[in-house]
Amino acid sequence: MSLTNASAEAAAAAAKTASYTLASLAASERNAALEAIHSALANARDDILAANARDLEQARKAAADGSLSQALISRLDLGKRGKWEDMLKGILDVRDLQDPVGQIQMRTKLDDDLILERVSCPIGVLLIIFEARPEVIANIASLAIKSGNAAILKGGKESTESFVAISKVISSALETTAVPNAAIQLVTTRDAIAQLLDQDRHIDLVIPRGSNELVRYIKESTKIPVLGHADGICAIYLTATADVQKAMTAVVDAKTSYPAACNSVETLLVQDTALLTVFPYVAAALAAKGVTLRCDPASKVVLTDLQDAVIQDAAPADYNTEFLSLTLAVKTVSSVDEAIAHINTHGSHHTDAILTADAAEAERFMARVDSAGVYWNASTRVADGMRYGFGTEVGISTNKIHARGPVGLEGLTIYKYKLRGDYQPTAAYGEGEGKRQWKHERLPL
Repeated sequence: MSLTNASAEAAAAAAKTASYTLASLAASERNAALEAIHSALANARDDILAANARDLEQARKAAADGSLSQALISRLDLGKRGKWEDMLKGILDVRDLQDPVGQIQMRTKLDDDLILERVSCPIGVLLIIFEARPEVIANIASLAIKSGNAAILKGGKESTESFVAISKVISSALETTAVPNAAIQLVTTRDAIAQLLDQDRHIDLVIPRGSNELVRYIKESTKIPVLGHADGICAIYLTATADVQKAMTAVVDAKTSYPAACNSVETLLVQDTALLTVFPYVAAALAAKGVTLRCDPASKVVLTDLQDAVIQDAAPADYNTEFLSLTLAVKTVSSVDEAIAHINTHGSHHTDAILTADAAEAERFMARVDSAGVYWNASTRVADGMRYGFGTEVGISTNKIHARGPVGLEGLTIYKYKLRGDYQPTAAYGEGEGKRQWKHERLPL
């Protein structure tokens, strides 16, 4: 891993060259690099957390004068909620996953001695642009190396100390491996994003991780394909048949276990017949955890037992807002179809859930909600690469091509077609006397 202040074009070109070597390494060599990174980071824990503490000190000062959000500080804290341990575990989890490179996906016999294969291969060079989240460096480096991709990482200024500390450790570890140094780069040059986004000749995919403003800026500023999501406006539809105690647990988890996460629930849709049964218990459980409820008139009127400070009147904009805090918009709907229409109109196509005992209703919801993740009786917080068994994730995509939802190793590979023949001319095939016919015989993998 190089800490480069070279020009964007030079960094991208070096990454492209390195990607060819990395793509050809054996799985054992790529796994050995992950083990070296894991050991080096574990040994440097105190130094890295000390650097992260310096970033946090500066970030809290910025938050105090309003120039930085509390949500960003939460994402920045590497020592919070087991982030450090999860980061290290994620590296080994990725190591233990099946090699995604060189997997034969299709074999077809076009003719005698003419065999076509579709084989998985790396995308090439990834550009990862992110805010806060210092663990992203280890996550992305691990996923990129395992999947045979080179990666250029550009982090936000609010976590520079953490990024540099982690990068130096990873760089030192990679020196002992077969992975080229230029395959993983951290760009520290200020204002480098615009120049990197112009490198469509060398960079194959951009993955933004940060605010919706960042993602929208990137999508509007480059010819390079972009994988990501701008917002995490996740909704839960609470029905009258939901189990009261289990619904309380699921909704509280979805809102309070990590409010700054993109998979935290931001809108609670309540079936009108649940207003006097299930909903008051769920609302009380949320209030007990410090959640402010922004309610429509129908839901507000049934919460007379809760303090006025907890209950606020919802504005139309609240149903289009990613709060990233202990605030939840509440809206009453009459049916599953109304809930579906609301989510497809106001949601961000990230992750949405229904809590119900009615299987047919749940299946209708999951079939018609147009989101990357649709859940039945589960917290939206399950939307995570590690929880899906991907080891870790490079991000969550709301795209409808290539990769969707939590993106792990499979989402960082594409495929190529390999053809093994015997000099056959295409002119020999077709209709008419003496012409050969394509066999198109599917073969076992």
